[in-house]
This record gives sequence, C-alpha cells and structure tokens, in this order.
Amino acid sequence: MSDRPWLSSYLPGVPADIDPAQYSSLVQLMEESFRKFGPRTAYSFMGKEVTFAQTDSLSRALAAYLQGLGLAKGDRVAIMMPNCPQYPVAVAAILRAGYVVVNVNPLYTPRELEHQLKDSGSKAIVIIENFARTLEQCIAATPVKHVLLAAMGDMLGALKGTLVNYVVRSVKKMVPAYKLPGAVRFNDAVAQGTRGTLKKPEIKPDDVAVLQYTGGTTGVSKGAVLLHRNVIASLLQSEAWNAPAMKKVPAGEQPTGVVALPLYHIFAFTVGMMLSMREGGKLILIPNPRDLPAVLKELSKHTFHSFPAVSTLFNGLANHPDFHTVNWKNLIISLGGGMAVQSSVAKLWLDKTGCPICEAYGLSETSPGATCNPITSTAYSGTIGVPLPSTHMKLLDDDGNEVPLGQPGEIAIKGPQVMAGYWQRPDETAKVMTADGYFRSGDIGTMDERGYFTIVDRKKDMVLVSGFNVYPNEVEDVVGRLDGVLECAAVAVPDERTGEAVKLVIVKKDQSLTEEKVREYCRANLTGYKQPRVVEFRTGLPKTPVGKILRRELRDKK
Repeated sequence: MSDRPWLSSYLPGVPADIDPAQYSSLVQLMEESFRKFGPRTAYSFMGKEVTFAQTDSLSRALAAYLQGLGLAKGDRVAIMMPNCPQYPVAVAAILRAGYVVVNVNPLYTPRELEHQLKDSGSKAIVIIENFARTLEQCIAATPVKHVLLAAMGDMLGALKGTLVNYVVRSVKKMVPAYKLPGAVRFNDAVAQGTRGTLKKPEIKPDDVAVLQYTGGTTGVSKGAVLLHRNVIASLLQSEAWNAPAMKKVPAGEQPTGVVALPLYHIFAFTVGMMLSMREGGKLILIPNPRDLPAVLKELSKHTFHSFPAVSTLFNGLANHPDFHTVNWKNLIISLGGGMAVQSSVAKLWLDKTGCPICEAYGLSETSPGATCNPITSTAYSGTIGVPLPSTHMKLLDDDGNEVPLGQPGEIAIKGPQVMAGYWQRPDETAKVMTADGYFRSGDIGTMDERGYFTIVDRKKDMVLVSGFNVYPNEVEDVVGRLDGVLECAAVAVPDERTGEAVKLVIVKKDQSLTEEKVREYCRANLTGYKQPRVVEFRTGLPKTPVGKILRRELRDKK
C-alpha cells in the first residue's frame, strides 16, 4: 500500500475505496431518493419548503416538456439561475430526459454567455428573468432555440410568489426590460409537461451528465466533461469522508446543509445538492451570499449541520455584527474549498462556532473533490489534506517524472472523479492528461511522509478571486480590444477581502484613455469577479528577449 501513504491518516470507518458502480447514473440515484424520502423536505427557500416528492413530480413534468421540444438524447440544456428551488428541479429534469446540464454563471456578460452557449451547443436554456436581458443581447448568435423563463416567486405559492415577484420586479427593480419572443414561463412548461409522459431513456455510467466550464490554462473557457459516474464517485467520496462527523447528527434529525455557494459552481453542485439528494438531507438555499444580513437572517430560522463555503464567506459572516443571532451549536462540518482558507479565518471561525473549518481541494475537472483534511481535525494544518478514497496523487516535474519526497512538483490526480476531458478540445485534453490517466492540475505542491499535500504555487498565471478562477489571458484579450490600449497585462495582487484580485497594467496608445473608460468597458464585458481592482498605466511592460510579457515582474512590483 506504499503508493498511498495517506491511508494511515484516514479516520476509522473511512474506506480506502468507494464503489461508483452502485449506481448506473445520477438519475437512478435521484429516483431512488425520491422513493425513499418522498415526504421529507428537500429544499427550504424564503420560508417555503419543497419535498422530495414535489421535486420528483415537478422534474418529471419538466423532463416530459423538454422531450416534447424534440431534443435528442445527449443534447445540452443550459441553466442560468441563482440558488432557488427551480435549479435542482431543472437539473433533475434535464438528466431524467437524457440531456446534459450546462451550468452557467448568472452574472455573465453577453460576451461570456454567448461563448458558453455556442461552445456547448446548448439547444435550450432555463434562465431566471433577472438575467433575460443578457440572453436577449446574444441569443441570435447561439444555437439556443428554446427559452424557459423562471421568476423568483415561481415555487412560493400563488400569494407569496406574486408578492415576491412584485418586489423583485417593481420595488427592487432587479429585472431589466427584455424581449425574448417565444420564451415559455417555467411554471407553464411544468403545467404542459404534466399532460405529457416522460419516456425514460437508457442512461449509462459513461454518458455525459454535466459540462462544467472552467478557464483552463489558456484562459478560453472550456467545458470539463463530467460523466454520470464522475459525479457519482465524487459525492460518494464526500459521503464516505464526512461519515465520522455525520454520526453526530442526533437520531431522527434530518441532516441539513446550507448552500450559500452558487449551485452552478461544481463544489455546491456535487457536495451540496447531489450529496444531499443521496442522503435525504434538507438544503437551505441562499440566493445571494453577498447579502450577509439576509444570509444571517435566514440561517437564524434553521438548525443545520453542514456548511460548505469559501474562506471569504466564512470571514465575512464571522465578522458580521449579526453573527450571534444564528444558532451555530449544531454545526458539525464547516468545509472550506474553492480557495485557500486563511489561518486567521480558521481561528476566528473555530472560536465563534466551535466547529473547525476543514480545508479541501479540488477542481471542476475533478467533479470537484481531490483531497481533504480529516473531517474531525480541530487544528489548522495549512495543508489541503490527503487524497480522498479511490484517489491517487503524485507530484510531477516538467518532464512528467515524479519528484522526490518533499520536493515541489505539479499535483497530478487520478481517480473515478476525474473528467473524461474537455468538451470538443482533444488538444487541450492532451495537454493536461498523462499517458497513465493522471490529470495535471497546474498547481505546484509538496507532499510529506504522511501523504499530506500543501500547495506552494501555481504553474499558471491564474488569479483566484473568492474561489473563482480568473485567467489573465481572457482579461488581456478583452481589454486589448478597447480603443486607446496599446498593450496590457493582468496579474494577481493580494486582497484582504477576496484573497486575490486582478491588477491591470496598461500601456496607452494615446492620452484620451482614462481609468474610468477602462472600468466602464470592463463592466460591460467581464463579470464582476474578473474586473480589475487596480488599474495602472505605464509607459512599457517588462518582457523576455522573445517579447513575452513577464507577469511575475508586474506582480512583484507593488
């Protein structure tokens, strides 16, 4: 067993391997849960509870509606919504109908959305009306033929739903005017579907379940192809890892988790939504995690046991004056992922909740989990923990050879959760997959003799903003098209709030270019977390003899 030295660090009861073959597909897993947990609450949203049985009947109807549109098995259907009950219903419907889920960030600009819809070949989209205007601006250039329009109040009942929609549309003015001729309302699609019949397609473990878009090394957004068996493996790994802590949930109490991370992010999708489906758990859906007072107000109404989040959210909540209004005593698992957890945040969270943040590591390409610290650890280790069950990891040099123990190398991951490749990009897939089936992560790490891994650097020039990848190439490509820009470079700078932020250095063509013009252009073309925190003008950029911009020098010069 010496090829997996970390197994000796596993807690009692955590298996060395899991069996993803116990389900043929995510559909089998979901339908089993619908039968087993029918009357239980699956989702809690704005005071409304949705049961497993309701999720079953709504998704069955929506799946029948989608099949009625004439889509073929394997066609892609995009979802562009915040955390609301229509999201899991849409996911279940798309998968049950035999299609592929394409998760879309609802805050994307028209440029970003157009790329993803075109690249994925999405034929249909389920979108919340708040972002319909973004779709209107690019839909003509995409293959999308069918639009299902959801509204915040769709699943809150007639009275409350009408009130919520009125507030969202007319009071808070969160729905800009749009024209999408032929769009069908979410609730109308469900109603039509109840009159149809779902034809159950045969879904195999190797069928594609999700296209999860990620920047990858080039900065052009690519779809990580996650098969049904990849996502099943990932949620079973999480379940096995969490088991020693979840035993502490009192008998007869439903396991309850908080989903403040967006469901379009693979961390919340798998470790939140899909794992909870398997366990018959209740999820508290938080539509806007940035609104900390609203998050705390919602959490004050619930008893909950698990809370996956990024370091910035843990930090923001722990420092908020309303933190004490929530009962944190039942919290058993605080899972930190998406970005490095800072030691000061880990200490503050433990002091305030009594529940340590357990740091994990993963990527869209690993569905997402690769490593985690033991779930009952109380001390902050500064490591990303050890590989999860059924996972093999090694550290490679630039030539693909394993480095000696203690030496830094590129983290390479092999396991049933690793993607099948990048969607229609065999060239990009070949760059990251080794001949023996390991995925090269682009992160540089070290491993100690116990099998604990620590990240020391990134091979790529990526900027990690609150757990989201920003690729300098994309920012530079976009800003380079702005009149008045001769050349530009984007680099990471430390940021207290978001961990890292984007710094943009520009060489002007002429003096008419101002910082405000640059910021206005970035707001129109880049989603919030990709926009530069710092804009700096210079007369030239440092370069190598062959003319490659030296981003490292720009990072080092504050």
